[in-house]
Amino acid sequence: MVLAGFARADVDENYSVVLLTENFPPYNMAINGKNFAQEDNVDGIAVDVVKEMFKRAGIKYNLTLRFPWDRIYKLALEKPDYGIFVTARLPEREQSFKWVGPIGPDDWVLLARGDSTISLTSLEQAKQYKVGAYKGDAISQALAEKGIEATTSLRDQENAKKLEKGQIDLWATGDPAGRYLAKQEGVSGLKTVLRFNKAELFLALNKETPDEVVKRLQDALDKMRAEGLVDQILNSYL
Repeated sequence: MVLAGFARADVDENYSVVLLTENFPPYNMAINGKNFAQEDNVDGIAVDVVKEMFKRAGIKYNLTLRFPWDRIYKLALEKPDYGIFVTARLPEREQSFKWVGPIGPDDWVLLARGDSTISLTSLEQAKQYKVGAYKGDAISQALAEKGIEATTSLRDQENAKKLEKGQIDLWATGDPAGRYLAKQEGVSGLKTVLRFNKAELFLALNKETPDEVVKRLQDALDKMRAEGLVDQILNSYL
């Protein structure tokens, strides 16, 4: 009887999750562009997916976007019934959380103009072209380690305009972040020439989160993906 009581407590109708996120367009962002926002003042691909997922699973939540990432990550790690999104599911984090996802990709790509004839099968081949990247970013550092000296910009979206004007041949950026930033700059029709690193982003829930809650959320997400809704949300921002 005690176990049955715990099972019911897992999905008590008053159960609620505290969801934390940060500004990370196009996945999560404050509508006013600030580093603090709550509930309907937060949008983005992951926000739309997570809100629908909780609604379908019948689980209550409250949502806050705040800064810095280190602080909200620590809260999700230490506080029961807290969760954080979106974050990469890395081997060293695997045992620290319970996971729901994937919500979407966070790949590294080389983008070219729609009319470009460049065709690549390896990063090595990119050395013969003028590559643009975001100064100080992990992607530009990875390129440097491979011997590719990229032309860097202080803001990643500047590379979209450089690509459009023919000042660079390829833009090393994240996907879908790069396409979103390009759209904000009025640049569209870019094509992916090479995908050179793959990662998936997840909702990470505190380890104390009841398994029943995790299962209901994962089932809801799987159904949304099967219906094509996850792709539909992603494409609505790009």
